[in-house]
Amino acid sequence: MASASLQFFAFILALFGVFGAITATLLPNWKVNADVGSNIITAITQMQGLWMDCTWYSTGMFSCTLKYSVLSLPIYIQAARTTMVLSCILSAFGICITTVGMKCTKLGGDTDSKSHACFAGGVCFILAGISGLVPTSWYTREIISNFLDQTIPESSKHEPGGAVYTGFISAGFLLIAGVIFCTSCFKKQQGAWIYSPKQHDFPSTEQESSAGYNLKDYV
Repeated sequence: MASASLQFFAFILALFGVFGAITATLLPNWKVNADVGSNIITAITQMQGLWMDCTWYSTGMFSCTLKYSVLSLPIYIQAARTTMVLSCILSAFGICITTVGMKCTKLGGDTDSKSHACFAGGVCFILAGISGLVPTSWYTREIISNFLDQTIPESSKHEPGGAVYTGFISAGFLLIAGVIFCTSCFKKQQGAWIYSPKQHDFPSTEQESSAGYNLKDYV
């Protein structure tokens, strides 16, 4: 019962991780630059994402421009696009597989099949978490290095936006969920390996007892 509750908790974490990864991939605020200028009324917030660049004015106007050209983008943005989409796909596969392998569901067949499905789903979550952690770390490193570079003007410097933090949190949720699923299946298999030799000891003891009984009959 405790293992089933732990798997359900990991499944909830995985759901938050999936939604967080999808949200972080689509949000335009991976980099944020606030330019107040001489008057706060004309404040402008510039945001840059993986797929579009947006500008938010203090007057309420909001405009976005899509990034159509892939080859013109820096290498870390191209890598972030690929790995974040891969993280979303792997986490979605993990949700489907663990739904079959969880103990609280009636899908997946016998216990061994459900255990294997649960382990496979956990591996998908771990790979999805790594795929989401790498681009967010690389993107954050580029932002910090540009911010600390003295040759870059202040107007061209940015800070990490909400999408980066969302990516970090969702990657952590996916990693924790994957570890819980894999660990629960491993403990179950290890328990089966421990108890299996004891079951093989009974026939030998019975044979010894039967052999002793036959010797007494001959005496």
